[in-house]
Amino acid sequence: MIRKSHLVCVSLALAAAIAAAGDTPPAQSKLSAREIVDRNVAARGGLSAWRAVQTMSLAGKLGAGGNQRATLPVAAPDHKRGKAIISSPRPAEEVQLPFVMELQRPRKMRFELQFNGQTGVQVFDGSNGWKLRPYLGRSVVEPYTADELKASSMQADLDGPLVDYAAKGTTVELVGLEKIEDRDTYKLKLSMKNGNTIHVWIDAQTFLEAKMEGQPRRLDGVDHPVEVYFRDFREVSGLKIPFVLETKVLQVGKTALGLKDPPVPSEKTIVEKVLVNPKFDAALFSKPEITLASNAK
Repeated sequence: MIRKSHLVCVSLALAAAIAAAGDTPPAQSKLSAREIVDRNVAARGGLSAWRAVQTMSLAGKLGAGGNQRATLPVAAPDHKRGKAIISSPRPAEEVQLPFVMELQRPRKMRFELQFNGQTGVQVFDGSNGWKLRPYLGRSVVEPYTADELKASSMQADLDGPLVDYAAKGTTVELVGLEKIEDRDTYKLKLSMKNGNTIHVWIDAQTFLEAKMEGQPRRLDGVDHPVEVYFRDFREVSGLKIPFVLETKVLQVGKTALGLKDPPVPSEKTIVEKVLVNPKFDAALFSKPEITLASNAK
């Protein structure tokens, strides 16, 4: 099944090998949180370059599946055997699904995903959101739920949470140094004006993002922490863009049934093409029209 959290993580808005920082931090640890953010923005292309970006388009493939977690027992008992019925395992093989994401300030987003010859669409116009999910057997355009609207309204703009953070009403605090995949990183705590907080890890050498907290994912009745790793930064129109985003869902102690929580394979989003400041039709971020017949193959 394709999960909503996949899309959130692609919007850049997206924890296997974390160790505590050593007793002797590198010289850069004397930098303040503001200086770290300034170096991050400079490494990504510079403040003026990002301020000039009004629209962005990303296309690539999104990993889905690869989940060997057993499903929860259904509520109805098997009266013939006197025990609960266990559903079949979730699909174990990962598939790569083509996607296109289009972004426009402030916080407008359109996401199209190809699955089984059909096109799913999610649109957020900055205030309202809609979704069309034919691959789930739903042939009508549905409005976002209250939780989806809340998540979309809180997502970072297309330049991420650190660019112009003060103007966005965010405060940044340096928590300390941590090892992320054998690299020294600065752990920053971002406190948003809406009261939410997230953590971002900045590479101490490149000053590019190494990792960011993602939106928690609910599995088997329990919320699981999510972390998004940023890899393969490339230059596009003078900006540094990550072309690989790896999402990792962390294990918790027990499931809702009190069983040991099994691991979840990581999911990769591969960006293949990025366009900076493409021209979009105004209708792109409006309520989508149903065109299932033309999408079906």
